[in-house]
Amino acid sequence: MESAARNIVRRLRDAGHEALFAGGCVRDSLMGKAPHDFDIATSARPEQVQALFPRTVPVGVQFGVILVVEHGTEYQVATFRSDGAYLDGRHPQNVTFTTAEGDARRRDFTINGLFYDPIEERVLDFVGGRKDLETRTLRAIGNPADRFAEDKLRLLRGVRFASTLGFEIEAATWDAIRAGAPAIRDVSAERIRDELVKIFSSPHRVRGFDLLDASGLMAEILPEISSLKGCEQPPDFHPEGDVFVHTRLMLSLLPEHASVPLVFAVVFHDLGKPPTRERDAMGRIRFSGHESVSARMTEEIMRRLRFSSEEIEATVEMVQNHMVFKDVRNMRVARLKRFMARPTFDDELKLHRVDCLGSHGLLDNYEFLRRRREEFAGEPLIPPPLLTGHDLIALGWKPGPKFKAVLDAAQVRQLEGTLRTREEALSWVTKEYPNPSPT
Repeated sequence: MESAARNIVRRLRDAGHEALFAGGCVRDSLMGKAPHDFDIATSARPEQVQALFPRTVPVGVQFGVILVVEHGTEYQVATFRSDGAYLDGRHPQNVTFTTAEGDARRRDFTINGLFYDPIEERVLDFVGGRKDLETRTLRAIGNPADRFAEDKLRLLRGVRFASTLGFEIEAATWDAIRAGAPAIRDVSAERIRDELVKIFSSPHRVRGFDLLDASGLMAEILPEISSLKGCEQPPDFHPEGDVFVHTRLMLSLLPEHASVPLVFAVVFHDLGKPPTRERDAMGRIRFSGHESVSARMTEEIMRRLRFSSEEIEATVEMVQNHMVFKDVRNMRVARLKRFMARPTFDDELKLHRVDCLGSHGLLDNYEFLRRRREEFAGEPLIPPPLLTGHDLIALGWKPGPKFKAVLDAAQVRQLEGTLRTREEALSWVTKEYPNPSPT
């Protein structure tokens, strides 16, 4: 990827244009990280870029942005520009083509305003980004309030960069984020979702959680999380504190790499506790049915943020079932196997583990399920059924309401090991139901 990007720069330079690596790829390289992609900034106008390369996509000609396609990979090539007024809080009304320095000064943070010349192998720094990289400081370029007013998504991007990179936010930049937090409501749900996914998918997700809370962005984007503060729990089961503290602690206990549904199931699993909290006659705190309320709230939030149907379905399933784990040792084998065979079970088991470690610390059910999974590992949890409808019809049955009940009963016995072959299953049906049902 880098080799192709260098070739693009070289071709632009050979044609008499200035061309440099820009933004995140320069930042990541200077931090010793492999860039995910390479963006190129150039003095060439969009039409000149298109004339030089055989395969291009004009994704943002009005902003000077062209995608150059090399070996099936897209490289963003953007003309140096300065931006006009941002009337919608996301995009400039117009742009003026300018110099590399002018282009750097219209960017968001100093660490993203660096350029690198891959031909002469030198860094061009017009905004003090290299020093901020060395001191691990996130600083807005120019006046922070102006930068955030131009593009309100930068409020959330600031939290994302600070958390995922482990940087401290410079004081004036932090003050501007806090002051501007209510403006994040003007940003599209899809953009907000993408930033939240990056924050919570990072190994540094707890720092992201803390910065979202302290900045006021959490209260604007996910007020349901902020409402967990002060929601007391039974101290015998939750010595760690209120529901907010419990949720944060669970996030800290997740493995470094966790799926999107798992991370958001952790964040949302107890949302239903504040609206269901009550005290019984003995004065004990109860949250009856909170898992169902949490599941409903999870679906509402994820739809609001435009998550995919698959992510919503998986996350809601995990939230809905997180209290079922307390009953697993009392389940019949057939029910347990069906429970464990669901596609979300592995993530649910991880959710259960951090739920326990983030509260009472007891892992009895978790260890029980791990042992059972090892015991069941030699064969499919849900094997092909020994009996089918065709078998019942051959025995003289007619399809009807009882049909399914008989097949389900046979499968339960199969899962529990009392029926092991088709012959045994046929014999069981014949003995259990000597007269085939007419309906």
